[in-house]
Amino acid sequence: MNGETRTKAEETRERIMEAAEALFRRMGFPKTAVADIAAELGMSPANIYRFFPSKNAIVEAICQRTLAEVEERAWSIARERGPAGQRLERLFLEILAYHKENCLEEQRVHDIVMVAIELSWAAIRAHKDVVRTIVEVILRDGMQTGEFEPVPARETAELILRAMVCFTHPILIAQGLKDGEDLEAAAIASLRFQLRAVTPRS
Repeated sequence: MNGETRTKAEETRERIMEAAEALFRRMGFPKTAVADIAAELGMSPANIYRFFPSKNAIVEAICQRTLAEVEERAWSIARERGPAGQRLERLFLEILAYHKENCLEEQRVHDIVMVAIELSWAAIRAHKDVVRTIVEVILRDGMQTGEFEPVPARETAELILRAMVCFTHPILIAQGLKDGEDLEAAAIASLRFQLRAVTPRS
């Protein structure tokens, strides 16, 4: 497959994912068939199956694309200059903002997320490892500058992620929105409380 053919195939896959996601949100995942996706794009179902073996495979690809977008934003924040504590705040607020934009409390979106979690558990576990590594990198930066105490960085990153799960998991974020919580304020307060444990006493 030459470069031009590969690019066209990638563009077609992207169009299929975008159309499928729009239909999942509009009609609901259970009611959307591959034939509906094909009709939306003006192509045959057989053409869809050339790129994805099933409807579930489309959801899995959408999930992996979403995770890649979150990771790209997260690494961008990790590479910035400035106090480590502020970067950690920006990191969790960015993840929260992304999921608020893309995984609202609609039941149909909830269904998509649940299917994606079931199908893409290995990808989600890998994503969690990436985010933990990013938190670890920022923590180490803070230790080098004296902003944080020298602590086991990887274990501390894991503890922080566990404590911040309600601001990074789309289902829990959706529940918080439904309950009318100020998730941004709660995320900052929670993170600052945790970081006090590794901040040197003056």
